[in-house]
Amino acid sequence: MPESRSTVVIFSGGGTGGHLYPALALADALMEIRPDVHAFFVGASRGVEARILPQRGLDHCLLPVQGFQRGRALASWRAVPALAGSVRTVGELFIRLRPKAVVVTGGYASGPAGIVAGAMGLPLVVQEQNSVPGMTTRALSRWARRIHVAFPEASELLPSSRRHRVRFSGNPVRAVPDLAQADARRRFDLPEHGLVLLVTGGSQGSAALNRTLEDAARGFARGELNRPDGLHVLWATGPKHYDGVSAVLTDAGSPSWMHVVPYLDEMPAALAAADLAVSRAGAMTTAELLNNGLPAILIPLPTAAANHQEKNAEALAEAGAALLVHEEGLTGPGLWDHVVRLTADAELRAGMRAAALDRARPQAAADIALDVATFLPTVRSAA
Repeated sequence: MPESRSTVVIFSGGGTGGHLYPALALADALMEIRPDVHAFFVGASRGVEARILPQRGLDHCLLPVQGFQRGRALASWRAVPALAGSVRTVGELFIRLRPKAVVVTGGYASGPAGIVAGAMGLPLVVQEQNSVPGMTTRALSRWARRIHVAFPEASELLPSSRRHRVRFSGNPVRAVPDLAQADARRRFDLPEHGLVLLVTGGSQGSAALNRTLEDAARGFARGELNRPDGLHVLWATGPKHYDGVSAVLTDAGSPSWMHVVPYLDEMPAALAAADLAVSRAGAMTTAELLNNGLPAILIPLPTAAANHQEKNAEALAEAGAALLVHEEGLTGPGLWDHVVRLTADAELRAGMRAAALDRARPQAAADIALDVATFLPTVRSAA
């Protein structure tokens, strides 16, 4: 628990890693510039934070809150009592901890903390990861002293009366490593020269992306598709898909230029090793692609809430930083046509890289933390 002289700041966001990890990054950044700050986390008992926060030994409170489900009125009504009880619990927690500010990073898990902050008049800072503000961000924007967005397009979807509080800050993700591409490639047994295509469907992998690449691998085996000169593929399948993908590649002749791994423990190094990427369009993934200046072929997850991945991909495609490809009807040869187009056109890749870096915000965590610090009481030095 926090010491009596600590400046307590509440961080709340979760349900998924896409909301939890920004909160963790912001807490670390804030405590770096304000060592007096004690970060306390509020999340959901059914979210990923129920596992991550105890593992990291962080002070936290888990709530029975659950998300409202679009189009399912009965399930949503069942969430109301859990929300009411969670708000009451958070109110009691705030009275005991006396926080000086509250930072929410979205997801249903952050609703109670944001509501109580608004009711108590505490400084509330909201960080929105996606190009379309989520339900929680829209609801809490009325009380927020500041709203940090990762996509400038998001501010246009908030009430006009609140846009003066918006800052385009980017997403707080892992820092871009100071790692030469050749050094990064050696970590994955990739050749120093030539182009490297990174394929990732997120930490759990994507069955649909894997099937599409498997389809392409069969095309190579039949001689129907060609490998661009010098191209190597670093393909993260996801742990549960690895054996199946490996079997398909064995049947396709085990192409030595396709490097398959179940999971990328060193994602920053993988990004540094790559020249282009095929990826889903989650907010945190796209932030890392932008920060590394990687031209990307984005294939949005069609079942993402409020179709936010497609909106993210559309925003980056319009900015010239990515190609948007829809999953529906996509085949291995169809995807490979886009890959060939990018590998063959160095000028196109250079333009996409420049557009990506223009949208990148590698200092997002530090910038947002500095802003949060402006709402905290000044630390008085000892006499």
